[in-house]
Amino acid sequence: MFDSSELRDELEALKGDVSRLLNTTGEEIFDTTRNRAEALADQIKSVLNDLGETLSEQEDNLESIISERPITSLASAFALGVVVGFMLRRH
Repeated sequence: MFDSSELRDELEALKGDVSRLLNTTGEEIFDTTRNRAEALADQIKSVLNDLGETLSEQEDNLESIISERPITSLASAFALGVVVGFMLRRH
């Protein structure tokens, strides 16, 4: 009726084709994912560098404000601490 060896050969050839197709697709997906991850990492590094520079500038500004008005700064910090303490005690 039908030749089982011929069917087996065709199934083996199909298995090889599918395996090769899956491996190629997996490698392409891996490469694409890796490239996107590297691009995202570069963007994050850039944003973190910008944030670091901004925080450094703001730290310098805050330091100059505190050194110009030490008593006012201390009173403001104390008042803020009291307000936060009352808020935390309520909850």
